[in-house]
Amino acid sequence: MNRPEEPGVAMAGAPTQVVLPRLADLAFALLATECNATQGAEAAWLEALGRAVDRCGRALAPAAQGREAVVQALMSAWLGDPPASDRALYALAAREALSLPETLAAALSCVAELTPMAARSLIWLQHPVGSARPTVGLLASLCARLGEVDTLALLAEGDGRRIGLLQLEPEERPLCERSVRTPLPLVMALAGYQGCFDGVSSEGHGLPMLPESTIAAASSQAAGLRQDGARVLLLRSAVAGEARAAAVAVAAASGRRPVFYEGEPPRGLGPWLWLQDRVPVLQVVLAPGERRRLVEIPGYDGPLLVATGLEGSIEGPGAVSQWRLPVPPADERARLWRAALGDALAVDKLAAHHRHGAGRIAELGQAARSAAARAGDTPGVAHVVQVARRGVGADLGALAELLDDDIADEALVLAPAQRQALDSLVARCQLRDTLAARLGLAARARYKPGVRALLVGPSGTGKTLAAGWIATRLGLPLYRVDLASVTSKYIGETEKNLAELFGRAEHAEVVLLFDEADSLFGKRTDVKDANDRFANQQTNYLLQRIESFEGITLLTSNSRARFDSAFTRRLDAIVEFLAPGPVERRALWLAHLGEANTLDAVALNRLAANCDLAGGHIRNVVLAAAAMAGARGRQLGEADLSAALAAEYRKLGKQMPAGTGGA
Repeated sequence: MNRPEEPGVAMAGAPTQVVLPRLADLAFALLATECNATQGAEAAWLEALGRAVDRCGRALAPAAQGREAVVQALMSAWLGDPPASDRALYALAAREALSLPETLAAALSCVAELTPMAARSLIWLQHPVGSARPTVGLLASLCARLGEVDTLALLAEGDGRRIGLLQLEPEERPLCERSVRTPLPLVMALAGYQGCFDGVSSEGHGLPMLPESTIAAASSQAAGLRQDGARVLLLRSAVAGEARAAAVAVAAASGRRPVFYEGEPPRGLGPWLWLQDRVPVLQVVLAPGERRRLVEIPGYDGPLLVATGLEGSIEGPGAVSQWRLPVPPADERARLWRAALGDALAVDKLAAHHRHGAGRIAELGQAARSAAARAGDTPGVAHVVQVARRGVGADLGALAELLDDDIADEALVLAPAQRQALDSLVARCQLRDTLAARLGLAARARYKPGVRALLVGPSGTGKTLAAGWIATRLGLPLYRVDLASVTSKYIGETEKNLAELFGRAEHAEVVLLFDEADSLFGKRTDVKDANDRFANQQTNYLLQRIESFEGITLLTSNSRARFDSAFTRRLDAIVEFLAPGPVERRALWLAHLGEANTLDAVALNRLAANCDLAGGHIRNVVLAAAAMAGARGRQLGEADLSAALAAEYRKLGKQMPAGTGGA
């Protein structure tokens, strides 16, 4: 059997020092008044504990007569200076102004969790209820002997229950027969251990490395929480791990450690946080336009950190401040890349041309190391570009489709003026982060690093192919926006979908492609009915959002005239894709045909001169001709090409031009 913890008298020279019993021991000693050691092991345990308390009482209060007077004298001494094992409970009771019944209930419920004989004795004392935890009725009878007459009300409605220190179970039983339970993490914390609630984690492993500027800003945020008395700090990042890492930095700057949880805080978390000196971090993901009101943590009045994404809003309690984690400057990005890939790696261009945050760099670095390991290589910049182009970690959901085909320079056939315009656009995208840094004040004012370009021209002239070529040159993933998923007949849904799309794309560092963009960015019209008003509202939102978007946006259209004039001003570049001339058409035929054909130079020149087709149509013709030749088991020849040409012209509703031969 477990022996009770022996209180008594410690001789420390003179005078005599009394070692006070635990509060639970005092309660058990009072409950043991009528016990007889011959009634069983539980009675013997209680009686031994009672005798130990009597000895301590005689040393402290020799004039006290009877067990009740002794216990009352020792409780008065406990309230002045408790033993070391009860100091956490004493401090919590003082902080929350708990009544004596509540403090006794917590002491008994805690000892029942950790001392087998205490639990068995409670079962024996409470027969026939038979609970291993103290019941409200038992506590009421105990406190009545100490002069407390409102025990039932204090246990049912007091602060101990409000903060989750005391829980009365089960609900269906009468109040006097309910058991009092203290959550196990609180029991462990009161006993000097750590403990932890289910769904609450203190793990900070695997978080991305933060740059020095973010760590310095975290210290400022922690100081602001102390100075301003703000209760809630929102840490916003598109990467959940980066927001968690920032929460760890803010907590460390305040000299405390964080704990993470999702959803509603578990009952009893508040006093546990205070006992462990922890900072709670709520992890929450909000949709665009979603509002979330925070649930208070009873028993905790310190700061609350909220690690969340870029969308949605958080309300109270108390003042709410916000910190949107910035993209670090290029020199810090270079240090993060070296930490992710290796110190010896030359990552300056990677850092300068890509506006990745700390969390995104950690994601891409891990994916690049994995790709290099599969190939048996050492991680390098090429592996980063490879995984980035495949859209690793850049999840845009069902709102956009990843186009991950690499487009080589030879595949894009353009006139020199168009090629120069695209080269300038690529340079603008690469330098967008520091473009205005050395310019005048007017240029720097309200500068956003976003780039917006319109690729306009007839169908088949290579606009979408050029978008893929730009993304390939930049080493970024290209996502084509799915207009069917974005647009909605319900009012406000289109704007909500676009907000989610831009929010995800901005910090994932991707290239957004709006094909046939005039369907979304069309001209505003005079308001004649509700449909016109809501269509204009959608266009207004797009005009504002695309101007504030810090990523790269490419739009394609067949005509500039279909766009609202206010939108044209917001564009950084407009690249005209004209129908190819004979020289470009010959280059297009060569680029599509390759080497596996029997056509001679004369036939190619004839095709380029006579067939006024754009690159998309030439592609269709070559693929159809290759299918015909393959079905006959021969190399692609002029006859196959002529038949495919005739089919393409019929599809276009045009006459086959004269002089193409073999048709």
